[in-house]
Amino acid sequence: MEVEQNLSTNLEASRAFENSLKDAHLRIVADHDRFKSHKLEGQDDGQGGTLDETLKDPEYVANDVASQIFFLRKLKFQYLEQNAKDKYIKTIVSDIDDAPLITAATNEELQQSNALKKEKLKAAKAKLVQKQEDVRTLAPLVEQDYHKAKALTSEASALSQQILDARLALSRLRQAHPPPRLTISAAMEQLDTQIAQMQEYDEKLQEVSNSVASVKDTVKEGAKEVERLRMKRAEVEKDVKKGDVEVDDGVAVALYDWFTASLDLHRSIFSLVSHHCPSENSLVLTYLVPPSRELTVSLIFVPNTRQLASAEVQGVDDIDVAEVVDAHVLTNDVPGLVAAVLTRARAGR
Repeated sequence: MEVEQNLSTNLEASRAFENSLKDAHLRIVADHDRFKSHKLEGQDDGQGGTLDETLKDPEYVANDVASQIFFLRKLKFQYLEQNAKDKYIKTIVSDIDDAPLITAATNEELQQSNALKKEKLKAAKAKLVQKQEDVRTLAPLVEQDYHKAKALTSEASALSQQILDARLALSRLRQAHPPPRLTISAAMEQLDTQIAQMQEYDEKLQEVSNSVASVKDTVKEGAKEVERLRMKRAEVEKDVKKGDVEVDDGVAVALYDWFTASLDLHRSIFSLVSHHCPSENSLVLTYLVPPSRELTVSLIFVPNTRQLASAEVQGVDDIDVAEVVDAHVLTNDVPGLVAAVLTRARAGR
């Protein structure tokens, strides 16, 4: 309420100031209008430029004033000359009895009168010059004050409009948000709660990031181990083909146990659920990825070779693994394909 009262007081004061400025009848405004309505000598309304534009040219105004002064001086000289001639002729042609008697005292009196008039004229000229100097000095100051008052009036009008707009916006806000409204204390309390929640979420995000990094490291180590076991298996297969191993040979049993253990290790690391061969050149592997969903990788090879022809991944509809599959098919990298697909599925991207 106090803010609204201050706004009302300021609005009324600005309006009163604007009205007083309009009703002041400033002399500078009247002089400006009279100066604009003045018509210079030899100027017609039908000239190319307007009267206002002509009066704005200082050189034109100065030339006009100089021509008027020259004309007045010439007119004064002609008047004095004609007046002296008239008096001289009247004195000569008039009768001696009727002619005024001109003596030395008369001439002395005329000289004193002329001297007094000259002093008055000189004082008037000096006063006029001083007045002109004062006008030249005060005109910029008056113009500056006038522009300042005009700017203050415009600013007061703009502020009045802003106050009205603010009142209208405040009314709209009150209509859009009826009581009870959110207080400052309640807003600060809600802000503190949100800040605490954000800090808690940041801590959880940091923990998840650390867990993801750890899982990635584990997967990388598992992939390296699988690759090592694959190479070991290939070497063992070569040795089995070269040698004529009998069924009851102890080396074959040991190799079988080692291969079984390696297969169990692969299953435990990559969560291999099952594997089967639908045909001679195809292999289907089923893995378990969190959270408790199965991922199936179908591998198709070129018949009678180890060249991977194509691969299909099922169970990861929300993740795009097409580029990864195509890249590993081109390089014939089956372990890399399985490891990359499982890594993306477990990371969820």
